[in-house]
Amino acid sequence: MPARSVIILFDVGKTNKKVFLMDEHYKIVWEQSRSFEETYDEDKDPCENVEKLAEWVKSSYADTLALKDFNIRAVNFSAYGASFVHIGENGKPVTPLYNYLKPYPEELKKKFYDTYGGEVTFSMLTASPVLGSLNSGMQLYRIKEERPELYEQIQCSLHLPQYLSFLLTGKRYSDITSIGCHTNLWNFSQDHYHEWVYREGIIDKLAPVRGADDVLPVGKVVSGIGLHDSSAAMIPYLESFQEPFILISTGTWCISMNPFNHQPLTVAELQKDCLCYISYQGRPVKASRLFAGHRHEQEVKKLAAHWNKDPQYANSVAYDASIVSLIHEKGTDDSFEEAYHRLIRDIMKDQAASTRLVLEGTTVKRIFVDGGFARNQVFMHLLAAAFPHIEVFAASIPQATAIGAALAIHSHWNKLSLPGDIIELKFYK
Repeated sequence: MPARSVIILFDVGKTNKKVFLMDEHYKIVWEQSRSFEETYDEDKDPCENVEKLAEWVKSSYADTLALKDFNIRAVNFSAYGASFVHIGENGKPVTPLYNYLKPYPEELKKKFYDTYGGEVTFSMLTASPVLGSLNSGMQLYRIKEERPELYEQIQCSLHLPQYLSFLLTGKRYSDITSIGCHTNLWNFSQDHYHEWVYREGIIDKLAPVRGADDVLPVGKVVSGIGLHDSSAAMIPYLESFQEPFILISTGTWCISMNPFNHQPLTVAELQKDCLCYISYQGRPVKASRLFAGHRHEQEVKKLAAHWNKDPQYANSVAYDASIVSLIHEKGTDDSFEEAYHRLIRDIMKDQAASTRLVLEGTTVKRIFVDGGFARNQVFMHLLAAAFPHIEVFAASIPQATAIGAALAIHSHWNKLSLPGDIIELKFYK
């Protein structure tokens, strides 16, 4: 029996680092997962242990190549964004992999925005709310201003997904999905780097941009250059559906993403926590954020304590239209079920408003929901009620970011046509 053709996929999250083998039908046929203890930077702030991460990628790649039942055709990478690896002449990191939650000096932030047009104008041009270290370009600016001698040692700054690719290919490239992820680097209206990148000389530290669907040779295997994880997770939907849609990715944050809304961000949208990503096709994806998953978790704990239930009990609450009608008419709740429906109704008011921010001005026909709330009957029914003229679906894709990274370079490793059953859907009226 001939060896099965597969792609190796590295999916690097903040907590879990995963490696998969996926066959030509986009089924996972082998996987491993690791996690590493954080280390600390020079300010004693926690950060990723980039040395251990690099060792794991190289050793895992060698281990998978040695598996006898598979014909390795390609490799690609997805990883969290807003994180630069700054490498020197020898290709080794010259700084820690700074955490995107690292506090940013207020004086330095003020100096930057005062120099480049003020927070509002700058944020509109770069589709990047003012987020400190989460604007990864600001990490490089900080090194230049605070530690010029260290800045001189940096030969190239690669976003994390592209650094992972560099470990195997030895080639340094930038990718538009990482550049376009609230980095402060990209001028969305002009479709190139913002003026400050040139004026500060930052451009000299950045690798040439290469398409997310390009590959590089690594022996007998081809390698992608890696993708930002949120953009990778969108790819299965972009490949599967042609009519305009919104994807609500739910977790701690609920992010409504509309890849069919190409209108520039307005001041009002920025103030309501909107931003833009760039898809692997190079197009802007307008997005709005809501801290709904976190709110849900905290409120469920309070309800569970009040009604003497385990917090997990909330997962078993089925949608009941009669309860929804009841809570509209009265101000107090007589059961956990009533209180829980009221909580989701209140969250839905904010969720619907957040989603409408990216919906306006487009002809969206469908809303897809993935993540935790996609499995929540009460949430899904109330979302469908909030958008009665749009089809609402709960969507399920196992390992969506890894599948997206594989789809981005499909033509370079897979002889089969794209499968039609990657996404499992459940319709809610």
